[in-house]
Amino acid sequence: MALYLRLLKFLKPYWIKLVFAMIFMSFVGGTNALTAFAVKPVLDNIFYEKNLEMLYIIPFGVILLYLAKGTFTYLQAYLMGFVGQRVITDIRGLVFDRLQRQPLSFFDKTPTGTNISRIMNDVNLVQSSVSEAFTAVLMDVFTIIGLIFVAFYRDWKLATIAFIVLPFAIYPIVSFGRKLRKISTNTQKSIARLTNFLHETITGQRIVKAFTMEEYENKRFEVENDQLFRINMKRHKVRALSHPVMEFLGGVAMAAVIWYGGKEVISGNSTPGTFFSFTAALLMLYEPIKKLNRENHNIQQGLAASQRVFEIVDREPEILERENASTLERVQGVIEFKQVYFRYDEKMILKDMNLKISKNEVLAVVGKSGAGKTTFANLIPRFYDATEGAIEVDGLNIRDVTLKSLRGNVALVTQDVILFNDSIKNNIVYGGSYDEERVKEAARMAFAHDFILKQPKGYDTIVGEKGIRLSGGQKQRIAIARALYKNAPILILDEATSALDTASEMEVQKALENLMKGRTTIIIAHRLSTIMNADRIIVLDGGTVVQQGHHNDLIVSEGPYKRLYEIQFRDTPQKKVIKMGKRISNA
Repeated sequence: MALYLRLLKFLKPYWIKLVFAMIFMSFVGGTNALTAFAVKPVLDNIFYEKNLEMLYIIPFGVILLYLAKGTFTYLQAYLMGFVGQRVITDIRGLVFDRLQRQPLSFFDKTPTGTNISRIMNDVNLVQSSVSEAFTAVLMDVFTIIGLIFVAFYRDWKLATIAFIVLPFAIYPIVSFGRKLRKISTNTQKSIARLTNFLHETITGQRIVKAFTMEEYENKRFEVENDQLFRINMKRHKVRALSHPVMEFLGGVAMAAVIWYGGKEVISGNSTPGTFFSFTAALLMLYEPIKKLNRENHNIQQGLAASQRVFEIVDREPEILERENASTLERVQGVIEFKQVYFRYDEKMILKDMNLKISKNEVLAVVGKSGAGKTTFANLIPRFYDATEGAIEVDGLNIRDVTLKSLRGNVALVTQDVILFNDSIKNNIVYGGSYDEERVKEAARMAFAHDFILKQPKGYDTIVGEKGIRLSGGQKQRIAIARALYKNAPILILDEATSALDTASEMEVQKALENLMKGRTTIIIAHRLSTIMNADRIIVLDGGTVVQQGHHNDLIVSEGPYKRLYEIQFRDTPQKKVIKMGKRISNA
């Protein structure tokens, strides 16, 4: 009940429309009661007394009655539809907002398909609880109240006999509802797994086809699909059983009414009109009671979905701003790590990190896979928070400033370029206000302007999902243009050229040189050829800085950097290495 009341709180902004909808629902319930009430005068005055005047009055009254019922039904349905859709839109927006606030660690642990399923499928099921089922329950309640009044008004003794069965009708409603809620929770989990599977296989079609794994993926899908089928059949089994149970209980009540009511009519204590009016009310009454049972199933299904939705809504983001956090203006770009530790789950990634990066310094970070290079860079914009220690930018602890102002000072270019299914210009402007000249200038500096003009619609060309319509080098240069457009004083390059061929790398490297000018730059690289001319190189091993210095100094001293260098350039003549370094330096 507490969960359902929490859902109903979302109705508060729309309470005026809700009140009018409830008024119209009560009118609908009243017209249903009047329909049953009209049976007595129809039978007694027309068919038994043969009253010609009533023959003309009553049919006209019936027409007005059903016209009113239709009008009230339309008005309540429209208003409740509006309220229900607004509430679901609000809930979906709230869930998406809460997802956006979660740190990267949340997305590392939660499959994409699960998050999509919660926003789309689960929220849609909540809709049935908030709007559709809520509307039906209210309508049925108003109808039941009106018909109960008619039943007791016509014959209180018959009504008492009929309602002896009512407590027995409540039990299956509650019992089946509990079972359905449990089944519905399992259904949502199964759908989430299936959605995640579809996301993986559809986005990974290149690999599926390359390894001819279509049949294997079909079998995996069949397993998940069959599991969802079995769970759904459990739900249908409960639903199918609940209806005949309610029908049987209704039949028992009707049999008792026919026996007692028929005896009263035969003995002359009641009229056929009274009996049939009561019977009509009773028949009409059991229909909304059965509907309450069906709507309870929908409510339980919606409540099961809402539990999953509120798991996201109630989840406190791990990366929080402190109260009265200050706004960070454009910084000089001095970054300092002070005794920084970072633990991910149970594994310590960074240990006792002490490092100061000067304004406009180009710092390269190298080391074996898993050494903590990317984690080191991700701590600066607070994608993750340090477990211990402090990180300062221009002398200010990054925990004391707003996330927006901190991240506004940082530009990021990664190996796995993320472009959105939008135009080239919107991908470049992403996060800023549009300025055509600045867009073109950023594209020129990124050596992207020429190939953009060759696209079908130039800067208005849609790049496709993840930029699929562009080559790797083109996507990378669009990402560099985006960073140039942002014009942030701190730049992080995370393996920005490692996925490119030699020709594309040379083009991108020239663009990166333009991007790095006048910025504090952190370069994470596996290829030592791309960072030989960095102002300083640090070597991470086991989460700590084990070496640092310029390339020329590190190459002559024994240590991990020299070993990395010898592995990468074992078969490369020394003269070619020197030329490579000069070429990158002069780019």
